[in-house]
Amino acid sequence: MKSFFCILIMYVFVCMVKSIVSPAIAGGTEKQVPDSIVRIKESRSLFLKRPLPYSGVWQHLITLKDLRNWLQRHSEADFVSAEDASEQLPRVESDRVNMPLGLLNFGKEQVPPIMVPEAVLINPWGIKTWLQRKGINILVDNTNEFGASLTSPTPGLGLKKGSSNTGQVGYLTNIDWEHLAGIGGFSTHTAMVSRYGIPASPMFGDQLSHSQEIYGGGGNVVLHLVYFYGEETLGHGRFDVAGGRIPLLLDFMANFAVTCTFMNNAFCGNPNAIADNTTHSSWADASWGGRMRWRPTDHIYFQTGAYLSQEGIYGNVQFRTGFKFNGADINGVAVPLEFGWEPILNQGSLPGHYKVGYILDTADHHDNYYDGDGGAFARSGKTPRINHGSWSAYMQVDQMIWHHPHHREDAGVIIFGNFVANSERTQTRAQQYEAGIIDRGFWVSRPQDTLGFAFAYDRVSGPISRSQQIQIQNGLPLLGGAYGIQKYAIVLELVYQYRLMRGVFLSPDVQYFFRPNAEKHLKDAVMVGFKSHVEIF
Repeated sequence: MKSFFCILIMYVFVCMVKSIVSPAIAGGTEKQVPDSIVRIKESRSLFLKRPLPYSGVWQHLITLKDLRNWLQRHSEADFVSAEDASEQLPRVESDRVNMPLGLLNFGKEQVPPIMVPEAVLINPWGIKTWLQRKGINILVDNTNEFGASLTSPTPGLGLKKGSSNTGQVGYLTNIDWEHLAGIGGFSTHTAMVSRYGIPASPMFGDQLSHSQEIYGGGGNVVLHLVYFYGEETLGHGRFDVAGGRIPLLLDFMANFAVTCTFMNNAFCGNPNAIADNTTHSSWADASWGGRMRWRPTDHIYFQTGAYLSQEGIYGNVQFRTGFKFNGADINGVAVPLEFGWEPILNQGSLPGHYKVGYILDTADHHDNYYDGDGGAFARSGKTPRINHGSWSAYMQVDQMIWHHPHHREDAGVIIFGNFVANSERTQTRAQQYEAGIIDRGFWVSRPQDTLGFAFAYDRVSGPISRSQQIQIQNGLPLLGGAYGIQKYAIVLELVYQYRLMRGVFLSPDVQYFFRPNAEKHLKDAVMVGFKSHVEIF
């Protein structure tokens, strides 16, 4: 009942803002409410620079009289302008339905508010406004990542000290078909990319945690389809189902708004241990599948799905362009299950996300140690045993612990942690542990600047280490192209994200690799780099 009244109050408020604030209240002695508040109605969301003094308008029932009085006592400075309102809409597509319901205002529609980019080209020739009025949102952006090693690599292995640049141009389209054609609750989402370059970390021997996450998924390619799927939302977000060409990890163990503050692939986009299993499709490749999400309350959800796995994923034969849909290499299905709790603590100012999940698949996987007869394939020379199916389990947490007063809703100190456990028999990493902290808006004059620090620990599968030991004894090439026995690795990253101007972010970056590629004989490496993100249109 409480959830119902929360949604009802927000709906009534947005619908009545104009009637409340347009003309002066009877008698003409009340203060005129700024026009920016009225214009917020067009975005179907209300954004304040600071929470209402009632624990947030979406959390506790307040009367319209109280709300009217509060509006009359505050100035335009308390509100985000109509143009800046788009900056606080969900920035990542999956975030639209990964937010507590109380933070989204659906208005009369079933479709969640579509993300609106903070673009350099605000509204050229009125094109964006014309499209958005029809329910169409387009984003064209560029992410570029440069990295350079400051340390000399281990000699005698053909490694080198060097630098590289890699990047991506993205083309995202989101269409609200309820708004465009009256199809209740239905929307479609498409993403394509152009990619270029290679990461720098393989130059000093590391293949586990690429220094530049934007590399991969088809390599250098002019145009690559990432995903195309349809989504149906019912009950104002209570039930949501999606299906099509869609990456499993777009919605499961996904927290891009926090983790992609960083540049290393250990953190951005998903913790990379969860993608060791190729049945867990991830950006920039996808598979046929679908998922459903149910929210029994505003702050709790359950989601599950089924995704066809493809043996050739991330390779050039089947996935060079992403447009090859024949399914010739489909070899199983992956079924994820996730439970999430998304509290908003401290009277509505400290959001958090707590997720636990499990993924089971039916694909065939080569064993990391045994052959078909139960011996070590590294010793017998026979082919590895085939394991039918594999699994992964994970936990993901982030929590804002301090909100900077008089700043945007997302300004504050956030701590986060990730844990992944994989089947040692079939996957490279047995476990991955991550922790970090980001502070957004710590300078009053720079509310969108962010300082971040992150730590990742990877433990390689024990069967892989044992196989590599046998291969060294017999003078054979090592699993995974390693130079020695792999056991564990640690990556540290420090980043400062600087908002240069509307839609342009620059991020100087430092990374330290302990035991690169999880090999003790590879020298530790220090990298400096630079990440830029430009939202063009």
